[in-house]
Amino acid sequence: MNEIKANLILDAKGLACPMPIVKTKKAMTTLEAGQVLEVLATDKGSTADIKAWAGSTGHQYLGTLEDGDVLKHYLRKSSGEEATERKHPNVATNDELLTKLQNNDSIVVVDVREAAEYAFDHIPNSQSIPMGELESRLNELNKEDEIYVVCRTGNRSDFAAQKLAENGFTNVINVLPGMSQWTGETKSINN
Repeated sequence: MNEIKANLILDAKGLACPMPIVKTKKAMTTLEAGQVLEVLATDKGSTADIKAWAGSTGHQYLGTLEDGDVLKHYLRKSSGEEATERKHPNVATNDELLTKLQNNDSIVVVDVREAAEYAFDHIPNSQSIPMGELESRLNELNKEDEIYVVCRTGNRSDFAAQKLAENGFTNVINVLPGMSQWTGETKSINN
């Protein structure tokens, strides 16, 4: 196979969520419509994150190639008419979710971080469905449940909330700012 030609190469190796997306978003602004961006990343969750981000902005996710430990993501910049970043309209703060949990409200908390992130720090009784597995695991959720989606900073959970809504889930809430600033009880593989 021939080497894929990109107009710009972004090095996001060694960075964890949300930084590959933050840097991708910034790099994309420097490209002309139709040009291709190659993002080099080592974060395994970046594949699902970049694919979801591209879908929410109108940019075209072309694919990902693995080169050893490095993932090479390819995106095509859309024209101005194609690209308008969407955000999930229903949001709740960490404190609002904490109140719901303390009141024992009938809710479902879905954590879309990677399994390792979840293992070391998660909300008790939350359900781990990593972003990259969400589409294939939709059947594990009830479309009528009140679902609160969390990740580390609110980016992946925003994409996940949009994906759930697109698939007929009617009461989905993105939690901001997410686990990076969660002050409620947590569980860990260590306790």
